[in-house]
Amino acid sequence: MNLNDLVRENIKKLKPYSSARGKFTKGILMDANENPFSSVVENISANLNRYPDPNQIELRKVIGKYLGMEYQKIFVGVGSDEIIDLLIRIFCKPGIDEALIFEPTYGMYKVACDINDIKINSVLLNDDYQIDLSAVSREIINRSKIIFLCSPNNPTGNTLSAQSILSICENSNGIVVLDEAYIDFCDDQSLIKKNESIPNLVIIRTFSKAWGLAGVRCGYCIADRELIDWLLKIKAPYNINKLTEQTIINSIKNADQKDENVKRILSEREFLIAELKSLKEVQKVFPTDSNFILFRINNAFSIKNKLADKGIIIRDRSNQPLLENCLRVSVGTREENKLFITELKKVI
Repeated sequence: MNLNDLVRENIKKLKPYSSARGKFTKGILMDANENPFSSVVENISANLNRYPDPNQIELRKVIGKYLGMEYQKIFVGVGSDEIIDLLIRIFCKPGIDEALIFEPTYGMYKVACDINDIKINSVLLNDDYQIDLSAVSREIINRSKIIFLCSPNNPTGNTLSAQSILSICENSNGIVVLDEAYIDFCDDQSLIKKNESIPNLVIIRTFSKAWGLAGVRCGYCIADRELIDWLLKIKAPYNINKLTEQTIINSIKNADQKDENVKRILSEREFLIAELKSLKEVQKVFPTDSNFILFRINNAFSIKNKLADKGIIIRDRSNQPLLENCLRVSVGTREENKLFITELKKVI
C-alpha cells in the first residue's frame, strides 16, 4: 500500500507553518518575540518563557524507549481526540469520502467525522459485541477512507478479536485506526507489534486512563513513519506545551507506579463485578477488559438520576445501539465502590 496515494491533494501541496522552534531549540534565542526574563511560574524546570519543541523529539524518544520502538513512528497529540481529527483531515475529502465505525463505540469518531463533513457508515457489533465480518460488505470496507475500531471497546469494555481487526486491515484500501485507550487493563492483546508490517494501521493510545493524567490532555499514536510525517506537517506548531511534555516524561520514568495503580484498579474491578452480580435486579454484567463495567438493569435512566441525586455519577448508555437499559460505571477506590453499591441497592 502506498500511503501517499490516500492523502488529500491539498494536504500534499500544503506548505506547513514554519515555527521559530522548528530548527533551533537552544542557544541565544532572539527570534520568536519571547519574554527573555523567564516565566512568572516558579518551581518548574522547563523554561516556560520559550516555545516548546514543535517536533517533541525528546518526548517522542522517551515514549519510544518505553515502547521499544523508534521515535519516528510516534506522534503526540492533545489527547487522542486531536489525533482522530488530524487523521480525518489528512485522508478524507469533506463531502466526498466516507468513514466506517462499529457500534456501539466511542462517540468522538462520529463527532469528528461530522465536523469534517465526512459520511459515516455504521455497522453493528454482534450480540457478543464482536465484529461480525459476514455483516460487513467488502464494498463498504473498500469505500471507507478511514475505519475506526476501539479495543478494548468503549462503552462495552471487551477486547475485539485481533483476527477480525487484522482481516479488516488486509481488506481495506484506507486507514484503519485502532484505539487502544484501555489496553493497560487487559492481558497483552495489543497489536502494536503488528504495526511494523501493516502500513495502513494506526494505533492510538492515551495517558488519560492507566497513567492517571486525564487532566493533562495528552495522547499518542504509533504508525508508519510516512504517516507520522503527514501528522507532523499539519498539526498546530506548538500543540504540546512544555508543562505537558515534562509531566509525561516524568510519569514514564515512574512507570512502576502506573503498573501498581493498574493492579489496584483490576482488584477493585473484580470487587465491583462480584457485587453487581450478587444483585438480582441486575440482569447482566458484561465481561470487561477495561477500567469500567457495563451492566443492564431495568429503569436504567431513573436509577442513574437517583444516584446522581446522591452525588454518585455514572453514565447511562441506553441511547446507543444494542445497549438498552445499560449503565456504565468506572472503577473507583474501595470506599467509592462500596458507597456506589450501597446507594445502588437503595435506589433499586
